[in-house]
Amino acid sequence: MTAKKSELSYEEARDQLVEIVRKLEAGSVPLSESMTLWERGEELAKICQTWLDGAKAKIDAARPTAGVPEE
Repeated sequence: MTAKKSELSYEEARDQLVEIVRKLEAGSVPLSESMTLWERGEELAKICQTWLDGAKAKIDAARPTAGVPEE
């Protein structure tokens, strides 16, 4: 977790999130660490969603507008 939030690629954020979920599901971390992991997981999920929203916007922008015939 050395990279800044804005510097993480989608893949990096997703991979870190998967690792956090694995640790939390294992149930072997103390409550205080679980809370820290949960908070980091929330941040990573937001990063992933931002990347996905950006990708969707690019796809939507590339599609022809509905109802307008292409020239």
